[in-house]
Amino acid sequence: MFVHAVAGIVRRIRTGRPAPERFGPFWPRLRTTVVEAVGHTRMLKWGIVGAAHWWVAFGFLLLIPTLAQAYGQLFDPAFVLPLIGHFAPFEFVIDLFSIATLIGIAVLVAIRQLAHPRRLGRASRFEGSNMPRAYFVEAVIVAIPVLVLCLRGMEGVLQGIDSYNAHYLLTYPLVLAFSGMGAAALATGILVAAALKIIISMVWMIVLARNLTMGVAWHRFAAFFNIYFKRDPAGGPALGPLKPMMDKTGREPLDFEEADPDEDPFGAGKVQDFTWKGLLDFSTCTECGRCQSQCPAWNTGKPLSPKKLVMDLRDHAYATAPYAMAGTTAETPGIHDDVLALLSRPLVGTEEENGVIHPDVLWSCTNCGACVEQCPVDIEHIDHITDMRRYQVMIESSFPSEAGTLLKNLENKGNPWGMAEERRLDWVAELAAQDDPVEVTVVEDTLPEGTEYLFWVGCAGALEDRAKKTTKAIAELLDMAGVRFAVLGGMEACTGDPARRLGMEYVFQMLAQQNVETLNDAGVTKIVASCPHCFNTLGKEYPQLGGEYEVVHHSQLLARLVDEGRLTPVQRIEENITYHDPCFLGRHNKVYTPPREIMAQVPGVTTKEMHRHKERGFCCGAGGARMWMEERLGKRINTERVDEALGTDPDTVSTACPFCQVMLGDAINEKKSQGLAKESLEVVDVSQLLLRSMKTPAAPAAPAAEE
Repeated sequence: MFVHAVAGIVRRIRTGRPAPERFGPFWPRLRTTVVEAVGHTRMLKWGIVGAAHWWVAFGFLLLIPTLAQAYGQLFDPAFVLPLIGHFAPFEFVIDLFSIATLIGIAVLVAIRQLAHPRRLGRASRFEGSNMPRAYFVEAVIVAIPVLVLCLRGMEGVLQGIDSYNAHYLLTYPLVLAFSGMGAAALATGILVAAALKIIISMVWMIVLARNLTMGVAWHRFAAFFNIYFKRDPAGGPALGPLKPMMDKTGREPLDFEEADPDEDPFGAGKVQDFTWKGLLDFSTCTECGRCQSQCPAWNTGKPLSPKKLVMDLRDHAYATAPYAMAGTTAETPGIHDDVLALLSRPLVGTEEENGVIHPDVLWSCTNCGACVEQCPVDIEHIDHITDMRRYQVMIESSFPSEAGTLLKNLENKGNPWGMAEERRLDWVAELAAQDDPVEVTVVEDTLPEGTEYLFWVGCAGALEDRAKKTTKAIAELLDMAGVRFAVLGGMEACTGDPARRLGMEYVFQMLAQQNVETLNDAGVTKIVASCPHCFNTLGKEYPQLGGEYEVVHHSQLLARLVDEGRLTPVQRIEENITYHDPCFLGRHNKVYTPPREIMAQVPGVTTKEMHRHKERGFCCGAGGARMWMEERLGKRINTERVDEALGTDPDTVSTACPFCQVMLGDAINEKKSQGLAKESLEVVDVSQLLLRSMKTPAAPAAPAAEE
């Protein structure tokens, strides 16, 4: 039954689209699997839980030989495995893992009960998980080591063990506990314990075989494969770039000029439109709720739970898979009404439409990456959400109304606000007009000789008033450090990140190809970007379209310039500052240290971290094109983040992203209007902070002489 169930899962997973790139290279993938599985690198991010789970996971594997021994004990109480049965190191390992597994599962059971939804409601990461299935698995894991230890105690009595020795170093107290049993009782006790061990193990396997969607149990088999086939063979999470849309073979990126929506997959409109790796993702979910506990949407009262989304997709995939394997569709004549209702069910739709995923769930995602970062079995939530968005936007034309304006502005004006391209140079004129003017080189055709970096300003940095302050600060600092840089000005267009994260791949490709052509014609090789979204797109997504550049974030470059002594902050800034990690700089690109290094070099600054920071940093709410969509459900994400920032009693909130600067600034202004934040509190980029420390305040003007 178990083998048949495994074969059934494989057949169902194979109903997904091809993903040939997932098979190699072999050795890096194998190394990653071994490191993550044996080292528990993802699990140990939650220390106690990870350590307890390690013992339980490997206790499950290492106690399998005791099952084989139990079969022999049904016929002979003194039976042991050939060769290793009386091998002291083997017996020690069995004793150790039996005890440690029992302690580990006790810890995990206690944690589940302490964090139970009946106590914490939505705050519980187990909200929405299938608790009866979890209890069954926990009961089995408790029972097996208990029976193994009982057998070890009775085996010792049968062998006449009368003291601690190498064979019973950990379990001699159990030998003493059973020492009063007579020979007949001892034989019966071993028979009963061995039989119970076999029966419980068989029942466990039969229950699994009858419940293919029982992720809390199946993940212990599927996780190894899901890790092996993950997006990054080197072991990183599936963050940073989005994968391009592929043709029906899965081998070539989709060419929109030749693509046929009836033949080629435009995102995911039905569950079999996901790749087989996507279906394996859904099958592997262990329902632990780590993703849910970190999701900014879920934590602010919105309907999106990455866990529930994956569980709903899994259940629907397994319900429809038998019909997909048989070639049955909603158009097949003569099918039963129940089957027709199942096969006609839209992947995304409201309750009235009987959708698998509600539109509010789909559009609540900020692409922050917290779910992918936290998932212990490497599920790629953002990729699946993006595939569903792509279908909704490009095929169904179904998306939030504000997104229509965004797409129109990107197509017609090359920026999300629809401003004229000449406005991109306003900040250059402002720099040239200040008391200490800075001249900025604007590229006309090609980069001037000797230019070190192209400064990619970005739409927000060029057009949004608060972000323009950051842009001018960066330009001044680069000028002070003697870094030769230039900007594209009106030739620069949006990188396409908002369009791609929204699901409009066509507009992304249009903008990206235009920018790649401009950059290549200008001879650009090195770019410094002020916006993490631009930094991510230019550095990690443009190579998909032939744009290969060395891209750094301005915080990385400025930190290096400070370290080299080319910028020296001298002016003391006596402020308490808390730093907000931008998701696309931190989680997506692992840039956590440079902004903090800059602040550490500014004299007088006292920094205090928010509770959620670095890998567990909380989103500002702007990613995934949410910057241009109204937030109508639950608490505003930027308000939640500012509440956390206010808990550090800051004089300044610092960040390194123009989107974050706008979102946090709006929330702080709202708090000020309510009298909940001091009027002097402001949000500044780390570059602005560094520039303030670089400049000596002007001396006060001398009083006018009396006549």
